[in-house]
Amino acid sequence: EDFFMEFIQKSIQMDREKCSAQTQITLEDDINITDAKPDVYQLVTEKGQADVEEVRAMEDHVHVKGTLRFTVLYIADEEPRRAACMEGALPFEERVFMDGVQAGDSVCVKTALEDLSVGMINSRKLSVQALLDVKLSVEETAEIAPAVEIEDAEGVEIRKKELQALNLQIDKKDILRIKEEISIPGGMPNVFCLLWQDCRLKDMTFQIMDEKMTVQGELGLFFLYEGEGEERQAVWYETGVPVSGTVECQGMRAGMLEDISCRIGHQEAEIKPDADGEERCIALELVLELDMKLYEEARVDVISDIYGVNQEIEALRMGGQYRRLLVKNTGKTKASGRLKTAPGVPAIHQVCAAFGTVAVGTMEPCREGIRILGAVNAQVLYASADAELPFYCLKGSLPFSYVLEAPQGAEGCSYRIEPVLEEISASILDSDEAEVKAVLSFKGLVCRVKEEEVVTGAKVSALDPEKIAALPGIVAYIVQEGDSLWDIGKKYYVPVAAMKEMNGLAGEEPKAGDTLLIVKGR
Repeated sequence: EDFFMEFIQKSIQMDREKCSAQTQITLEDDINITDAKPDVYQLVTEKGQADVEEVRAMEDHVHVKGTLRFTVLYIADEEPRRAACMEGALPFEERVFMDGVQAGDSVCVKTALEDLSVGMINSRKLSVQALLDVKLSVEETAEIAPAVEIEDAEGVEIRKKELQALNLQIDKKDILRIKEEISIPGGMPNVFCLLWQDCRLKDMTFQIMDEKMTVQGELGLFFLYEGEGEERQAVWYETGVPVSGTVECQGMRAGMLEDISCRIGHQEAEIKPDADGEERCIALELVLELDMKLYEEARVDVISDIYGVNQEIEALRMGGQYRRLLVKNTGKTKASGRLKTAPGVPAIHQVCAAFGTVAVGTMEPCREGIRILGAVNAQVLYASADAELPFYCLKGSLPFSYVLEAPQGAEGCSYRIEPVLEEISASILDSDEAEVKAVLSFKGLVCRVKEEEVVTGAKVSALDPEKIAALPGIVAYIVQEGDSLWDIGKKYYVPVAAMKEMNGLAGEEPKAGDTLLIVKGR
């Protein structure tokens, strides 16, 4: 009777996109200035961040719910003119069509604030308009399990080949909570209230250890605050603080290949007294959102073919995909440009700080690797000598083009590249123009996607008596072009080792035209 041969198999996993969708959400509302805040005389600048609070998958649809939180810096309508700020929130809720998604799927949602504009309706009311770009995706794990060994190999010929694959071991999301206290240097006034803050991650590194990962880097910080005293002077302070922490992760092992993205999520800043009771400390709490994928490079000798000497063995094959690491690469590029003041706005007296976000336009393979085109959306906050408008903000885009190199190009490859704005600074060229310079870093994992059939099992049956009887007992076989010992042995049900011994072959393949002596049963 026929039976199926038992093999030892090796599992190889890869992550791939099951389905995806993209949509844009338009938000618009009129926001009243709270009673505790002064009237608005002139808007200076604004910023926002979308927080996704609920994601629910249904058949072919995803329900997304969240809040856009924004901050507005403005000049108050009082004498003397001074900087003030207000915060607000716009809820959003959207039902997005996503072909292929099913209830229970884990949906990854990434939001980008494409546009945020704030207009002044009157001194107590603002109009807020925002455009959110929302990308949704569901990833699944594809698995192939090629045969690597057979327990009882008597009378069985096995041929192997090496399979090199990037094996996904860990795919999870986690957070790292950071708490820092920043002391205001001597010579600067005590803090009465915070007006504006900016946090930026720099030089983030991840060290993979057994069962845990260490995170290290730096936080670039900027604070604009109103000082204590009768003048209530607005001052600013820029500094950097080291970031370090540990994330526990079961199954993590030293030597794993990491592909980790990190972004700042929720953040809060609070004024606290120092040891002398003076309001000179800023307590900062923020959440780092980590998207972690960890791999191991597997070099596995898998069974590529099999035949029997005393029985008929039919290899069972299954098609599958796996990844082979092409390159894990990092790189940096620069972007720069000049921003001019518009007619009627105050002249630049002193640059306070520069801020920016990275907007990637296209990311596509090219002959040298992955070409990335985009722009840094830059803002330059500056102080003026105009008593009516003591602060103002320049806005503009700094285009960039960068190629993350990959050997033999990246056509047909899968890749995930994380752009990060490492540095941004501005300097005064003259009273109506500033030069902005930015440094961007890119970290990417580029893999060649391979598709092939692998042996997963074998069906065993008795030899066909008529077929065996038709084979001669001894053959003088003339090797043809393209023949191998394996092909010849499989045709005549003869072990490869027996043919080598009979013909005095040390290990090399015979050449076309050579004569081999093949004896049945040897």
